[in-house]
Amino acid sequence: MGHTTSPRPTIRLEDVSRRGSKRIDRIDRVVVESPLTIVVEGEVVATTMRTPGHDLDLAAGWLVSEAGLRRADDIVEMKALAASPQSGMDNPDDSPSDEIDTVRVHIAPGITPPRPRAYVTSSSCGVCSADVIDAVAEPYADLHNAGWRLEPQQALDLIEQMRSRQKMFDLTGALHAAALVGPNSEVLFVREDVGRHNAVDKVIGRALVDGLLPLTNHVLVVSGRVSYEIVAKALSACIGSIVAVSGPTTLAVEVARRYDLLLIGFAREDRMNVYTGGEWVRA
Repeated sequence: MGHTTSPRPTIRLEDVSRRGSKRIDRIDRVVVESPLTIVVEGEVVATTMRTPGHDLDLAAGWLVSEAGLRRADDIVEMKALAASPQSGMDNPDDSPSDEIDTVRVHIAPGITPPRPRAYVTSSSCGVCSADVIDAVAEPYADLHNAGWRLEPQQALDLIEQMRSRQKMFDLTGALHAAALVGPNSEVLFVREDVGRHNAVDKVIGRALVDGLLPLTNHVLVVSGRVSYEIVAKALSACIGSIVAVSGPTTLAVEVARRYDLLLIGFAREDRMNVYTGGEWVRA
C-alpha cells in the first residue's frame, strides 16, 4: 500500500471475488483513509481521518464551525504539507513533525483559535463529546429570504445532480458526498470523502474561501444520514436547507426545528420526507 498518507484518494489493491463457484483475481480501486492534522497558529487543534484531496477546503470548513470564520480574509494564510517519512528537516516550521499530512493555518487577529481536541476524529463521527452537544452556534444571518421556496422536484433533481458528480464513488463505492447548491438551484461544489462531516466541511470551506458566506438561500445536499453535527455545520454557515438521501437523527431534527431549517430526508426517486421547515417547500 505504500505510505499511509498517500495524496491519492484511491489506490489499487489485489482483490479476489467469487461469482458462484468461479474465483476471479483482479485489481480493485479502494478509497484511501488517512489522518490529517490541522494546526492553527502553531498549535495542533485537530486530527481527523479523511480521504486525501481538497484538504485546504476541509480545514477552512472545519474552522467555520469550530472558530466562527465568516469571511475569506479571516484566513491570513493556509498551507498544506504532505507527510514525509524524513525527520530533522532543515525547516521544521514548514514540515510536519511526524508522518501525518498537515494543514497549517494563520487566522486574522481578533479571532479566537478553536480549542484543541485531545482525540482523533474518526471518519464516521465528527463530534462525540457530550459537552459540545448543546453548543450550536446561532446563525449570524438569515437562513432564507421571505420569498425563497424549494420545489419538491428540485430537491429530487439535486440528489441526482450530486450523484452524477460522485466520480470516486463510481470507482470505489465507499465514499460519502456533499453538494452546495446556490439560490437558483445551481450546484456550486461537490466534494467526496470517507467521512460525511468531512465532505460537508469541504464544500463549506470552499464557499468561505470564495467569499460566499453567509449561505442564505443555499441548500446542502448529502449522500448519507443527517446527524446533529451536519445540521450544526450548516447553521454555522447560515445554510437554511438540507436534502439527504437517508434519514436524520432525532437530535438533528430537534436542532433543525429550533432554527426553522428545512430538513428533507429519504429523497429518492419520486418521494421524500420533510421533517422540519415544511413552509419552505412549495406546495
